[in-house]
Amino acid sequence: MRDSCDNLVQETPGRWQQHATRAFFFIGGFGSASWAPLVPVLKARLGIDNDMLGMLLLCIGVGSLITMPVTGGAVARFGCRRVLSVAAVVYAGMLLSLSRVDSLMLAVPALLVFGSAMGMVDVTANIHAVIVEEASGRQLMSGMHALWSVGGFIGAGLFGIWMKLGFTAIMATVCAAGIMIVLMAFFGRYLLIDSGEKEESSIFAVPRGIVVFIAVIAMIAFLVEGAIMDWSGVFLITARGLDMSLAGTGFAVFSAAMLTMRLTGDWLVQKFGSKPIVFGGCVLSVIGFFFVILTPWQLLLYAGFFLIGIGSANIVPVFFSLLGKQTIMPLNMAVSAVSALGYMGILMGPAIIGFIASQTSLYISFSLLAGLVILQLGIISYVYKKIL
Repeated sequence: MRDSCDNLVQETPGRWQQHATRAFFFIGGFGSASWAPLVPVLKARLGIDNDMLGMLLLCIGVGSLITMPVTGGAVARFGCRRVLSVAAVVYAGMLLSLSRVDSLMLAVPALLVFGSAMGMVDVTANIHAVIVEEASGRQLMSGMHALWSVGGFIGAGLFGIWMKLGFTAIMATVCAAGIMIVLMAFFGRYLLIDSGEKEESSIFAVPRGIVVFIAVIAMIAFLVEGAIMDWSGVFLITARGLDMSLAGTGFAVFSAAMLTMRLTGDWLVQKFGSKPIVFGGCVLSVIGFFFVILTPWQLLLYAGFFLIGIGSANIVPVFFSLLGKQTIMPLNMAVSAVSALGYMGILMGPAIIGFIASQTSLYISFSLLAGLVILQLGIISYVYKKIL
């Protein structure tokens, strides 16, 4: 059998594969954002309290963690096109079903499958992105990841517009799912048919060698992002004394900075190289945490969140790209393993921050996040010595 990676490069003529990859990142973010407005609808329909809702929402994370480690094996067996197309259809279909679920017995499996499909879209899109980027000879990964955020912004905005126009939740979800299916149908045909190294790929992806360190880098990056998402509002109100109406402003500034940097990240990495962007990003994040924790001035407080967003933006895209340069694991298995451990950071981060804050304070919790970024910087230095 000819080497799969050689086949992939020959199978990649150029721009349409790049556009298809961007489209599926967009679908991932769009579906996630379209689900968010359904949460209060589902809560009211099921008549559950916040504790039960929290347990129910955990099913999405559990579903993602179930499929992420096995997606690499599925891609090796069936190829990117089949896995990504099927996952996107299931993702859209389960989004639609969640707008109609009316019992816990149905909600639990629906959310598990929804999370599973989301995780599979995420991992396979990243595998496809690494292959397409390597074949192009240019930096593309940051822009690819930016499309997930763009999909999120557009999904949330359109859903809000539809609801303002008097659409029911079901009608709005039908529109959202329809957009996802149309994008999948049009761009799916441009996805690569084959992927991975079938002879070497196992069913379950377990990181080994240098991939372990890349997975830890991703986990810290996702942990910081999850902590800012869930705890920045609480920090601004309880620790810094801001008004309740400003609770979401810290995360909004962080998200805007991250999106801006990812949209320009490919150009910056192409011009200056990935090393200064990643090392400089970690330094900016630490300075940002310093401002958030210590400054008495509100302007510098928001500047801190902005710097954290700028600094964090390109770490994950750069290291997904570097997975294509390591030889310890097949690409599809490496991306699958790193995605799974990275996602664990998003799930665990808010809980860890909450536990530490309950025992000490949110100031201590945010200081530990800065410490993790410093640790991340040390691991990044080691990885660069081993790979480049």
